[in-house]
Parts: sequence; structure tokens; C-alpha cells
Amino acid sequence: MDQITAMPMVATSKAELLQADAELFCHTFAYLKSMALNSAVKLEIADILHRCGGAASLPELLSAVPLHPSKGPYLCRLMNMLAAAGIFTAEDVVPAASAQADGDGAPTTVYHLNTVSRLLVEGNSCMSLCVLLDTTDLFVSASLRLHQWLLSEEEGATMGSPFTMAHDGSLYGVGSRDPEFNALFNGAMGATSKFIAALAIRECSEVFAGITSLVDVAGGNGTMARTIAEAFPRVKCSVLELPQVIEGISPDGTVELVAGDMMEFVPPADAVLLKHVLHNWSDKDCVKILTRCRQAISHGAKAGKVIIIDTVVGSTSHEMLEAQVTMDLAMMMLFNGKAREEHNWHKMFMEAGFSHYKIHNVLGMRSLIEVHP
Repeated sequence: MDQITAMPMVATSKAELLQADAELFCHTFAYLKSMALNSAVKLEIADILHRCGGAASLPELLSAVPLHPSKGPYLCRLMNMLAAAGIFTAEDVVPAASAQADGDGAPTTVYHLNTVSRLLVEGNSCMSLCVLLDTTDLFVSASLRLHQWLLSEEEGATMGSPFTMAHDGSLYGVGSRDPEFNALFNGAMGATSKFIAALAIRECSEVFAGITSLVDVAGGNGTMARTIAEAFPRVKCSVLELPQVIEGISPDGTVELVAGDMMEFVPPADAVLLKHVLHNWSDKDCVKILTRCRQAISHGAKAGKVIIIDTVVGSTSHEMLEAQVTMDLAMMMLFNGKAREEHNWHKMFMEAGFSHYKIHNVLGMRSLIEVHP
């Protein structure tokens, strides 16, 4: 009979034990934070606060949020959760003496927009569509298959993802047969592109110096390329996308749309942009894509460069690192892709025939990488 050896007890104070219990509880119910955020976006709470000047009391919110009359008492509980999570800011305001004489003198909670929730306000930097996409039923149900996928016998080229296991098809395949999801996906990608493009142009304008032509590979509806073209009129911008993606998009004279497959061909240009593309693919496929990009920038007397906007895992900030490894797990769940550390990027660049690169860590959880032949 096997003898069971007891693990040595680690000295833990009462405070540490209770703190660990609370942390585990919050991690276990973390999905409620996501669903509360999803609800806040659908109820347009950030927009309502914005229209109120950036802050509103609970009664003011109740008068503006389209709740069923029976659910009014529950709004404060949703808002308290979101405030505790840092998405809004809550402030208890004590009534003035005259108001206390007329009422019970209890403080009134006022909810404020902060830096996080301002990203949800409709406008140029609105990320609400990204929240709705990332918390859609299709994504959530795929995440519930994670353990099953890890136990599956798939391997090699036939290996799918938890998403394909849950929905019997790839994300893009599902999008092709679900117009509502496809519209949400494209809208969220456009919002992300607009947000990142503004930051990249502001923080890394020197990256675009000397460029006269740029092709945005897998650039969706052209939001990123259009933003670059508007900021740098001298740069002729084009988008390479699959025919079904750009079908129905009307040319606007700012960006040229080119139908094609990046695995087969990338149009010649001074610079090739890959924004949030390579994290969808395996290392082998990334080397193939990068090789096509290197060929595209080697058409003239002076070699151009590839500009990559993607995650380089390894931030020294705990919050940024958590976002980066969350991105990695999300790519694994959706595409069996991955976010990469610098040594992974270096290996792929060398295998694709590049000689050197420079990483600009100025986009938060993302980085901008210049890659040269």
C-alpha cells in the first residue's frame, strides 16, 4: 500500500489566509465583472454620464437609463461593482445643511467617468464595440471549452482551437454565415485600428518619415491605412485583404483596396504594415507572411521596412503584463495563435531573412516593431 506523505504546512497568518480567500473568490467570479461591463455598454451608461457633464447621481442615472421600472433598485449594485473594478469612480456626497433639513441627511453616491470609462464614450476613441465583441456569447462559450480542448488528441496542422471546437468552424467561417457577428467583429476591429493609429502617429511619427507608399496587410475596411494617409498625405496607402472582406466597400480616393491573399502575394511598397495580424498565426505561417512582406519592400534601389503592431510579452508593469498574457490566452482560444516574447519575434525575423529590428514600447500592452532586411 502506497504511503501518502503529507505536505509540510506553510506558515500563514490569519490575515494572509483571509486575503487569499477573498482573492480566490474574486477570481472565480471574475466573469461577473465582464458581464457587468457588457451590461453597462449596452445600457450606454458612459454616454449618459458624458451627457450629464461627466458625473451623475444615482437618481439622475435612473431617470436616464432605460431600465424596466421594477429593476431600478438594482442599478446601484451594478454601478458599485463597476466602480470597485475601477471602470467608473464613485463618490459619496453629503447634502448641504439646507438639504439635510428637508431629507434624511444620508450621503448621495455620484458616479464619475474616469480614464477607463471615457474609452466607452461614443466618439473617435470609443472601444465599446470591442467590449461587446470580447464578451459575445460566441467568445464566452468558446472559453468554456478550454479544458476540453487541452485534453483533446489534436496535434500538428489539424489542431483547431477552443473556438472551432465550440462552433464547428473558425472565427472567420462563423462570421461568413452570421452577418450580425461579422458586423460586430468588423466594427470592433475598426475601432481598435482608429485608437491604435492615433497613438502610433502621435508617439512614433518618425517611423513614417521618408515613406512614400504603404500597404496595410489584412487591413480590414481600411481604417488604419486611412488614418495614416490623412496624417501623412505624401504616403500612398493601400489595403491588401481577402475579396470577401473588401467586397461592398466603396472606394473613397484616400486608400486603394487590393484583393488578394497575403500568403501568396504582397504588393510592392516602401513599408508593409501588419497590425494585429501575426498573433493569429503559427510561427511557420508567420515566417511565410514575413517573407512575402520582405519581398514586397525589396523592389527598389533602397530597401524598405515592415512595421508590426502587436504584443511583445514581457512588460515590467504588472497591469500591462497581465493584459499581454490575457491577449496570449485569447489568441490561443480563438485561433490557436499566440502573443510572443522578444526572442520568439527575433527567431521569426531571422528565419524570414531580415537582419535587424527595433522595438518601440510606446503603445501600452502593444509594441510597434520596425523590421529591416
